[in-house]
Amino acid sequence: MKYILIITFALASFSKAFAQKVFSIDSENLADVKVFVVKYENQADLSVYRVKYNNQAGDNDGKWFFTEYANQATKKIYFVKYENQADLKIYFVDYENQAGWKKLNKKHLMY
Repeated sequence: MKYILIITFALASFSKAFAQKVFSIDSENLADVKVFVVKYENQADLSVYRVKYNNQAGDNDGKWFFTEYANQATKKIYFVKYENQADLKIYFVDYENQAGWKKLNKKHLMY
């Protein structure tokens, strides 16, 4: 029984380590990923749904929770002005079931 609790706790901790908790940073130099918001979903690498609560953040599936402080985030992102400056192009969707990767070759950026 003791080992089951330890394994359960370890798995729960591991899944939280890759949750998409992001912080929008003001300095391009300190960012983990440079992001550009496109006008149309078919131009995006990732469709993002902004969740309201920390525990709703997904595991690299496009469900992002924007943290209040940088040290709470797993990724610090910087919104660039021009598309050619971006590492990742995103599109904000209105519904949770629309979130997800469109181009899997960029998925590694958010791990």
